[in-house]
Amino acid sequence: MSDLKKLRSKLSEIDLKIIDLIHQRQSLSQDIGILKRTKGKPTRDYKREKEVIELAKEHASKLNIESEMIVDLMQLLIKSSLKTQEKARVKEEGLGSGQKVLVIGGCGRMGNWFVEFLTSQGYTVEIADPSQERSSDNSFQNWKDADDNYDMTVIAAPLRESVTILSDMLETGRKGIVFDIGSLKSPVKDLLKRMAQKGIQVASIHPMFGPDADLLTGKHIIFMNIDSNKTLSKVRQLFESTTAQLIEMSIDSHDFAISYVLGLSHTLNIAFAKVLASSGENKDLLSELSSTTFKDQLSVAKRVTDENPHLYYEIQYMNKHSSKMINELSAVIENISQYIEQGDEDAFVAMMEDGKSYFSVK
Repeated sequence: MSDLKKLRSKLSEIDLKIIDLIHQRQSLSQDIGILKRTKGKPTRDYKREKEVIELAKEHASKLNIESEMIVDLMQLLIKSSLKTQEKARVKEEGLGSGQKVLVIGGCGRMGNWFVEFLTSQGYTVEIADPSQERSSDNSFQNWKDADDNYDMTVIAAPLRESVTILSDMLETGRKGIVFDIGSLKSPVKDLLKRMAQKGIQVASIHPMFGPDADLLTGKHIIFMNIDSNKTLSKVRQLFESTTAQLIEMSIDSHDFAISYVLGLSHTLNIAFAKVLASSGENKDLLSELSSTTFKDQLSVAKRVTDENPHLYYEIQYMNKHSSKMINELSAVIENISQYIEQGDEDAFVAMMEDGKSYFSVK
């Protein structure tokens, strides 16, 4: 065996040992998760995470190993441990035993996320979605074909369809809790308020993450109260076992904030991708030449363009605050263009300083 083959063989042995150690770490993490739940401690412990990272960096320094790589590795391991513990807690503390849920739009990507999430909590979950080939005992093409005997109904349909669904429920009435998960609330808020006045238990939430989220650490969920029946607190309980940040706000102020949080970020990345597509420049070449900023922006833009364009159109078109945000963005781009054409360095610098001041405000 050549020296190269020997070295590679040793490297493979070490790789397998690393995998074995990761397996041991995961097993210990499961045991720790059980103890946390027994003692009523939260899944995430920021102080402990910091200790783990600092210990790893210190040891890496002694071995003359690049600390950035070690930090990335430890954060990946921590995330994996949190995911394992979060899923176990959600399953163990689930409140769904003996209760039925209907997810309207359950074949869609976010609808399917809720189907799996609620099933993990012990709920009996049924689906209503027109994309299904045929109806069965626990799935329906039309939600109206299902009996109204659900403890909870989740509306995960596209926004325009959600308006129609809520309008029909307002007319017919609805048992159990009803909540939507739409990215915009102005098209449905009056319907929800009228449903509450009619005595229907309603709430509204906005999960600020996509259907690929398998760990809710660092993710946000916005909750909006509609009625006075403590319905929102019951919906919040669905997520109390997760590590997501649960935020309450008024449904009346939701869409203005979202016009910047989603609308602005979507607009920028759609425009970024469109400019690149129109440039005629080779994608692979630009990727090879990319700076850190360009590489990060490229990754975000790709995630945006991979999403459902019809949903993204709805988020812009059905938000009455979108025009204001887009006009503000257009004005800034026009100003940048003028400053460059006119050679106005002072104005350009002042604009960047003005933007910088936003991030320094506490």
